[in-house]
Amino acid sequence: MFPTSVKEVQQLGWDYIDVIFFTGDAFVDHPSFGTACISRWLQKAGYRVAVVPQPNWRDDLRDFRKLGAPRLYFAVNAGAMDSMVNHYTAAKRLRHDDAYTPEGRFGQRPDRAVTVYTKILKQLWPDVPVVIGGVEASLRRLTHYDYWDDRLMPSILVDSGADWLCYGMGEKPMLELTRAIEKGWSRRQMESLPQLAFYRQGKKLLAVTQGKGAVRAASAGASDFGPYEQERVPADAAGGTVSHFVLHSYEECCKSKQAFAENFHHIEIYANMLHPPILIEPVGNGYIQVNPTCEPSTTAEMDSYWDLPFTKLPHPRYKGKRIPAYDMIKDSIITHRGCFGGCNFCTIAAHQGKFIQSRSEEGILKEVRKLAAMPEFHGNISDIGAPTANMYGMHGTDLSRCEKCRRKSCLYPAPCVNLDRSHERLLRLYERIDAVKGVRHSYIGSGIRYDLFLNEDGYVNSSSRPYLETVVLRHTSGRMKVAPEHTSDKVLGYMAKPSFRLFERLRKEFDTINRKAGTHVELVPYFISSHPGCTLKDMQELAHHPALKGIWMDQVQDFMPTPMTTSSVMFYSGIDPRTMKPVFVERDPERKRAQKSQFFRKK
Repeated sequence: MFPTSVKEVQQLGWDYIDVIFFTGDAFVDHPSFGTACISRWLQKAGYRVAVVPQPNWRDDLRDFRKLGAPRLYFAVNAGAMDSMVNHYTAAKRLRHDDAYTPEGRFGQRPDRAVTVYTKILKQLWPDVPVVIGGVEASLRRLTHYDYWDDRLMPSILVDSGADWLCYGMGEKPMLELTRAIEKGWSRRQMESLPQLAFYRQGKKLLAVTQGKGAVRAASAGASDFGPYEQERVPADAAGGTVSHFVLHSYEECCKSKQAFAENFHHIEIYANMLHPPILIEPVGNGYIQVNPTCEPSTTAEMDSYWDLPFTKLPHPRYKGKRIPAYDMIKDSIITHRGCFGGCNFCTIAAHQGKFIQSRSEEGILKEVRKLAAMPEFHGNISDIGAPTANMYGMHGTDLSRCEKCRRKSCLYPAPCVNLDRSHERLLRLYERIDAVKGVRHSYIGSGIRYDLFLNEDGYVNSSSRPYLETVVLRHTSGRMKVAPEHTSDKVLGYMAKPSFRLFERLRKEFDTINRKAGTHVELVPYFISSHPGCTLKDMQELAHHPALKGIWMDQVQDFMPTPMTTSSVMFYSGIDPRTMKPVFVERDPERKRAQKSQFFRKK
């Protein structure tokens, strides 16, 4: 177990610590928690890692002082959730509990935890590097709309003062960064590392122009801006790739909503490419640089991330205390990372990537056997899944086409013809998991994309019907949850979701399976109100849609704009960044409540 106190460090006999993590969550040594994943990976490479979970930022800062300074750097994250999403509802009301804290206690982390923790560490230890990461930092790596302050904010690197930002899934880039710091690399050398972002001071840029042709960054005289003081042609203009792409500055985005929408259009395209350029975003007297991601992890690399000595338990310091988030995932199995669905309101692809990175069947079964042998396991696996459960093992049939692909989604506006949608491998995996001694039931708790096995005419291929039947009859605990999100095709277009007619087809097939098997599994659809493009009339029509008759209807949430999504850009700017055309946005709190209430009034 990783030490979290001076006493625990002394018990290990350590005379130094290489890396000290500060996190907004309670520390759980489980692969569903990012702090545990990176800590175990660095430990495997021979580094001494300590963790300070949920430090008190309101007293004399003793939690930030107690372990002293690390040999290499401090690492900071807000936890598994963005701290603002963790704290506030879509109506900006304060939540009363926190699932990632012992006993669900609220108030154990600050708003904007990454920035608060980093500023304290920089105040106490100004010469020690601070590396930020996790969801909160990752999705704020560039100019972003902040719903809670209702304004554009610059990269979190600017406000926090952190030295480095590691975005996305961090095993490979964090190990590279750690080794580089240990070797004493210069800042210039480290600035070439993949999947890092950083703020660099330079001579103030006097002009940045952007359009369909060249993108040019100009400055006066010789300056620090180095290789970026030249004309750059974006890939979508030149038909090829470029080394750097200069975005509108933060200041320009604050003046022009169109500039902000244009920025995001490019950011999103490049975030979903295998080989994107470096992104440069001027801000103040310098700029943010975001380096391209590492190559997607291979199956062998994915197995290595899970084949680590996780205890799969909360830290002993929490003995006798319940951590609600741990209860939800302790009996779950993660099969892969990434999602190519491309929903406009979702941050998964921006953090985990579009390309699916799957574990091997043998690696997954090894974890299942370990889980089944744990004394706390009672025979039921709560979830075999990932961001989207049924994307396991899926990829393009011709990978060379994926290398050049610029689509955000492999499913919208229509499934890619190069996508292999076979569920045979997944069916085999389910069967092998159920055969493990000690496993009584295995369930699919993660979301399922039904457009992977259905179209409006019926099943997509020979594995489609067996997959749906297997999930409904063997891997659903009473209710099968799916996310059509809306009934209006107009609104679904703004969400980048398939037509509601596909859900109607799903219900037809679902009811047929239930009827033939004599079972009573329920279909539970999830919906979103007040998404950009959605009017009160649209919600009224949703509430009265005949295809929903007889279905359990209690799953609707008000749209919450989170950083680095197309939908949040629409909410702020009133512009669809895909087309640069205006879109209706309901911002009035009372009218937003009215939209959501239509759903429950019907119920």
